[in-house]
Amino acid sequence: MDGFDLGVIMPTITDLATQWGLKVLGALAVVMLGRIVAGWLRSIARKGLTRADFDATLVPFLANLAFIAIMTFVLISAAGLVGIPVTSFIAVIGAAGLAIALAFQGTLSNFSSGIMLLTFRPFKVGDLVEAGGVKGVVQEIGIFTTTIHTPDNVRIIVPNTTVSGSTIKNFSANPTRRIDLVMGVGYGDDLNLAIETIRTVLGEDDRVLADPAPQVAVSELGDSSVNIVVRPWVDGEDYWGARFDLTKALKERLEAAGCEIPFPQRDLHHFFEETPPGFGGPEAA
Repeated sequence: MDGFDLGVIMPTITDLATQWGLKVLGALAVVMLGRIVAGWLRSIARKGLTRADFDATLVPFLANLAFIAIMTFVLISAAGLVGIPVTSFIAVIGAAGLAIALAFQGTLSNFSSGIMLLTFRPFKVGDLVEAGGVKGVVQEIGIFTTTIHTPDNVRIIVPNTTVSGSTIKNFSANPTRRIDLVMGVGYGDDLNLAIETIRTVLGEDDRVLADPAPQVAVSELGDSSVNIVVRPWVDGEDYWGARFDLTKALKERLEAAGCEIPFPQRDLHHFFEETPPGFGGPEAA
């Protein structure tokens, strides 16, 4: 182009590139260094809280919260290096935050649900729960999700909104649990003998608690058996072992005592009627 002298504007371009380039590089360096420091401090906070026997449920949440706070400060500092006024930057963050809040309503709902779970504490890390359609041991209550390991060792990550929005069963909240069993005996069996045999089996198992006392009672007259409910109480950690062992022992001891454990059965009655004349009977001949 006529009249265009690159040599005239080149010093200006060089000055601008030098000035802003150094600022941008400095801001990027601050962000990268801040990211490393924030991750390092998060790791230190997690280990320090764990060593201090801090509540395991809150450790990951507080560590991640510290990471987010440090990164927010780093981003504001980086913006200041570039020349963006802090007040303007905060205003931009506020406007962007509103837009993000509208776009990520589900994510923010998970965050608020995580706060509620950590505040009201329906369960803690290590508890056996059934929540959000998943049953297992709680490994971590995060900012957005809850991690649960199922009994067959499958790792399941459940959104916090799903957990807080559903019925939560905490099997570890109370120190004791009741085992509910139903033993069926035959209609011709001696019920007193069956009940006494069941009580003897329960009394021989050290895991069965004396208080509350086990309940053994006839519950119903079923189609094929007389059903007896067996409800002993055990410590929470003994639940499954005691349940399996008692089921086996009760079956064997009832049979040894002469009680029948009947299968479902039906009585079939067939009635023979005399064949009318003319339909193949003797008179038809």
